[in-house]
Amino acid sequence: MPCPFDTKPRWERRKDARPQELLEAAIDLFVERGYAATRLEDVARRAGVSKGTLYLYYENKEELFKAVVRSNIVPVIGEAEASVAEFDGHSADLLRHLIHSWWQRLGATKASGIIKLVMAEAGNFPELARFYQEEVINRGTKAMATMLERGIARGEFRPIDVVTTTQVLFAPMLTLVIWKHSVGPCPPAELAPQAFLDTFLDMALHGLLPAAPGAEAA
Repeated sequence: MPCPFDTKPRWERRKDARPQELLEAAIDLFVERGYAATRLEDVARRAGVSKGTLYLYYENKEELFKAVVRSNIVPVIGEAEASVAEFDGHSADLLRHLIHSWWQRLGATKASGIIKLVMAEAGNFPELARFYQEEVINRGTKAMATMLERGIARGEFRPIDVVTTTQVLFAPMLTLVIWKHSVGPCPPAELAPQAFLDTFLDMALHGLLPAAPGAEAA
């Protein structure tokens, strides 16, 4: 039943929804076909509008792709930044929160296909690579590094090379995305992402060596 307080005519309500409909169609096609093979006319057709209508909202494919990233990925980076700034517990718990939130908000969603797309096609589209580096990678890397620096300053992590450790922490997360969308040590249908991430966190926080006698794990 239509909302009794929604007084806009149906055509105007549809017009208001079009940018989101176009973004949903775009992310589906970018993930299915990749950036190079996705055509604007196909995005418009998937969204149920004309190509001319699409151009009213997005000037070209590059701007459409940037809008997809800003709609689906950049807000998650902002949430991570806020978590690092506001978290009040042990830094090990903060790391667990960041990793699991990343999977829930990105890895387990269609947006993970955009991450894989960027890794696969960035070399052919340097402007998009620069955009993604600035708005996603640099901010995400800084958030993770700040989390590590926080742990060291509070005596919750031992002194480490923060830059290299940040890279090491991101590598398994990105590998999991690649396996999800292509091939890996097991078929995508048999992947157990939560078990993978829990094992990764256990190794990151405790290592493979047994704890020294009397030592407590974080």
